[in-house]
Order: sequence, then C-alpha cells, then structure tokens
Amino acid sequence: MVLLVDIGNTNICFGIYDNEKIINTFRIKSFLDKSFDEFYVLIKPFIEVNIDDVIISSVVPQITSAFVKLTQKYFNLEPLIVGKNLKTGLKIVCDDPKTVGADLICDVIAAGNYYDEGLVVDLGTASKFLYYKDNTYLGASIAPGVVISTKAMISNAALLPNMEFIVPSKVINTSTIPCMQSGVLYGFASMVDGMINKIKEEIKNPNLKIIATGGLIKLIAPLCKEKIDIIDPDLVLLGLVKIYKKNKAL
Repeated sequence: MVLLVDIGNTNICFGIYDNEKIINTFRIKSFLDKSFDEFYVLIKPFIEVNIDDVIISSVVPQITSAFVKLTQKYFNLEPLIVGKNLKTGLKIVCDDPKTVGADLICDVIAAGNYYDEGLVVDLGTASKFLYYKDNTYLGASIAPGVVISTKAMISNAALLPNMEFIVPSKVINTSTIPCMQSGVLYGFASMVDGMINKIKEEIKNPNLKIIATGGLIKLIAPLCKEKIDIIDPDLVLLGLVKIYKKNKAL
C-alpha cells in the first residue's frame, strides 16, 4: 500500500493507494507546531494496512520535514517528494519552473486523465486557475481562497460574527449571517464564473473543459453558471498516484 500525502496550508489530505485505486482518504489540520510523533498519533487510527511506500506533495516546508522524519521512524521508509528529483512527465512553461507548487503540478497531471486541454479550478487556501494543454502547464491565475478571505473579513470587522459555510436560499438577505454567507459563497461562485469566462476569451477557446477540485468546490460549483465538466475532490491525490507510478515504472 502507498500512503499519499498532500500537505497544504490549511489541511493535510491523505489517501491510501492499493496499486489499483485509492481505497481510503482522510484529512487533518496543517498544524505548524506538531512534532512528527504527534502527527503520527493523529494519522495512525486511519491507517489499518501495511504501508510499503510514501509519496508527498507539499507547500509547507516545515511540515514536510516532520513527515520525512515520521516516514523514516514509523514506516522505515524514505518518502518520495514531488519537486525533489522525481519525474513528472509534465512540461512547465513558466518564468521560473521551480516556483510552481507541487500541488499545482499534481492537479494538472491528474486533470490530463480527463482532457488533453483544460482549466483546473482549485479552491483551496488560494483559489487557483491552472491552464494546461498537451501535457504542458501553460500558466495560472491565483486569488485568495474562500476560507482565508472570510477569516480576514471577520477579523477586521468587529461586528461580524463567525459563520458556517451554508448556502442561503437568496442572494439578498435581511440578517447578518445569511448576508455574509451569500456574499462569500455566491460571490466566489461569481468570481469563478468571471475568471473562467476571461480565460476562455484570452485563449480563444469558448469550449475549454473545466476540472474543479478543492475542499469547498462541491458547495460552490452548483452556484456557478459556467459549465464545470468534472468535479474531483481528490485531484491532487490522483496526481500523486500518476507520479508514483511513473517513478516506480508501474
């Protein structure tokens, strides 16, 4: 079994791959103050199989270091890390390819399973719009994410309370929390629509395929007017599987 680890700024997502499919997924918070022993205590209840390999995608170097030590101590393995001498098979058109995040690489590699050309919409800590064609990453647009935007609004406005991400039935509401929920969720859906439309215009492809992922995508996608062709919450994990298989020649 292969443990797939996607370390993001907000959450760490895990998958267990059995050489045919991902059989289990789970997630924990991205704690910066946890030791590798503490991380192992958190994930151990979810791992009921023998782990033969570990592959990591990370945008948080501090947590990457903890998971390298965790893998060495508890699984007696050296983890594979995207961006460190691993073959991906992806061409990157960018001013500095080294600055392209491992999660973006995994997103695009997995999206290639669905379409040869497409736009990945990844609504995570940041809202990312990733354009690719013929196994080549051709650029991106990055905006603040839903959660951090909401936290910034609440922390800087004394009278705005915390809220759950629930879609209100109307856009215009008459009490504070539904007003905030509407502004955030319908607002981000409108942003997604607008960005998709702008990108389609720029690349002159009105039929561009859209592949969406991220923690809140299932909540926001139904509010969008632009057609989203594929919703896959596990896109990064699927990218990790493809990279793992490429490097193990499976």
